[in-house]
Amino acid sequence: MDVFVVEQACPYPELDGRDLEDATEHRWVAGPAGEPVGAYLRVLLDPGGERRIGRVVTAPGARGRGLSGLLVAAAVADHGGPGGAPLVLDAQAHLERWYARHGFAASGPAFVEDGIPHVPMRRPAG
Repeated sequence: MDVFVVEQACPYPELDGRDLEDATEHRWVAGPAGEPVGAYLRVLLDPGGERRIGRVVTAPGARGRGLSGLLVAAAVADHGGPGGAPLVLDAQAHLERWYARHGFAASGPAFVEDGIPHVPMRRPAG
């Protein structure tokens, strides 16, 4: 919430019900006791079998160390390989090239959500 709601001034309902779905995965870079140390994302199972990466976030004090990149790469490795599902996400527009390095490409028209330009992106399976 510190990043999305405070830093980016995007009040949104934190509890969307998807965090508790059986297929939802929560991923973070863990410290010595398993606690999150600055980067997090979640992977959802969308209708149709696609996996959706979302809520990719790095705490301000942990930026510049590639932590979110590690999490995205792990999600791609686990779900986007041979026999895996396509991966989709809605990238903030200024991060489109960053996601492209992980094999994602724009898949539709840009849109604005909470005052921030976004681009839908997709990474085919395999």
